[in-house]
Amino acid sequence: MGANSSSRSDASLLSDDDVNFDHFQILRAIGKGSFGKVCIVQKRDSGILYAMKYVSRSACESRGALGGVIKEVELLASVEHPFLVNLWFSFQDEEDLFMVCDLLTGGDLRYHLQNRVEFSEKSVALLVCELGSALEYLQKQRVIHRDIKPDNILLDGEGHAHLTDFNIATRLQKDGLACSMSGTKPYMAPEVFMCALEEIAGYSYSVDWWSLGVVAYEMRANVRPFVVHSNTGLAEVKHILTTPVHYPRYWSHDFIDLLTKLLNVHPGARISSQQELQQTPLLRYMNFKSILEKKSKPPFKPPEDHLNCDPCLELEEMIVETRPLHKKKKRLAKQRSAQRDSDPETVLIKEFIVYNRYKELRRKAMEKKENDWQRELEHAMANSIVTSLAPIQEKPTTMHLSCDGDDGDGVGVDTTTNGNATLDTTTTDGCSSTTNLIANKSNCTVASAASPSVVTSNSCTSAVVGTTSLPPICTKCPQHSPIHGTTPTQQSKVENTTITKDTETIEYIDRTPSPSTTHGSAIRTPEVVRKSGENENAAVV
Repeated sequence: MGANSSSRSDASLLSDDDVNFDHFQILRAIGKGSFGKVCIVQKRDSGILYAMKYVSRSACESRGALGGVIKEVELLASVEHPFLVNLWFSFQDEEDLFMVCDLLTGGDLRYHLQNRVEFSEKSVALLVCELGSALEYLQKQRVIHRDIKPDNILLDGEGHAHLTDFNIATRLQKDGLACSMSGTKPYMAPEVFMCALEEIAGYSYSVDWWSLGVVAYEMRANVRPFVVHSNTGLAEVKHILTTPVHYPRYWSHDFIDLLTKLLNVHPGARISSQQELQQTPLLRYMNFKSILEKKSKPPFKPPEDHLNCDPCLELEEMIVETRPLHKKKKRLAKQRSAQRDSDPETVLIKEFIVYNRYKELRRKAMEKKENDWQRELEHAMANSIVTSLAPIQEKPTTMHLSCDGDDGDGVGVDTTTNGNATLDTTTTDGCSSTTNLIANKSNCTVASAASPSVVTSNSCTSAVVGTTSLPPICTKCPQHSPIHGTTPTQQSKVENTTITKDTETIEYIDRTPSPSTTHGSAIRTPEVVRKSGENENAAVV
């Protein structure tokens, strides 16, 4: 169960307290190993079921295995994959070291082989793909498992395979080799024995793929491809492993081809990656993405009407075990009471880490959010800097001159943004004055005796044409003349204005009114509106 079979979130995700033995209810024993046992437990606050592996501190210390247990917990805390038995919590007390992992109710592969389950080629092929995905992930983490065998392959309720027991696993240095003789002899690769015989310097990740090939053969035939026992000598084992493998005739050619490539005695020629698996005829059409997401249904599904484990384990825990787990709470309470009376200090193993995967997931989620926010902030700041440094673009404008439509006695100025000039308009006390003209001299030239202006009577608009030091002229509003700084002398200079755009010429003949002109009188009248190349009756646009 755990991550593999429950979508419920653990309440410990919201708690900062360390998990301990009191947080779990012991249900029943389901397995045992060299230094400890495995039982089903239920977390009291969330109700989620887990598998709890516990090992005796005293047994580990007396056999020199404590370092291996500590190393296993550290390694499991650093990895996570759909086809691994993932660690969720680790803690300790005065008697035991605890590892709380995914609960897989399908039992281990050894249990089913002992019960004479016949696995089809399709079942074996899917298991090879699933565990091959896990091995490639471990290789990216620079981890060699070194003990792949049916006992360490667990099935979930649907039949998907998961790798467990990292007690003798090791993490390599970059481009490094392993050199110790570790594993279970019938499943160990030839190069491990060659290294022990000092024929080679070391071995690498390919040893796990050899072990996977041995398991695949055993699943199909229910016997191992090589007759090797724990007491077989190294030289003899080396000779046995280099002899040709016998394949039954009824096996398909593609299946034999897969096993031959997994059981190649030369590590460099052996299948050692998921990509190489996909290139085999048997697995060429397998959907590895669907397999990783557990969407491919295994042909073999473990029975659901009983626990797939030895039923004697429960009786052994209840009757034979001298320190049964279900009585630990009362036993430790007595011990702690005695310790308070004598006041001895309880010594815990400092190297054994206290781990909570839910807290780790929460920390990673927060870290990801902070990194995303930081990237967004940097991106926004970068865009802001680029925008502030961008040059101001001049907007192209075409100027159109027309009468204002009021009795034909005024001159209007109209601007659009499809040419090469721009008129900016400012307003002072109701008098709108267009004071800035940016013109492309090649397309629009202004001919004026003294920086002339064009004035609209009805809207009291002054359009200054060209660059001039003179202010806009507004004679419609005499009271505005002091504001604009306009004098009759300046106004009298604005008589004839010619604007040339491309090959067209528009000429204005200005009639300057007398200083006594009233506010309602016409300022000037356009008498000649003629474009070169057109007749005299052409209208102004």
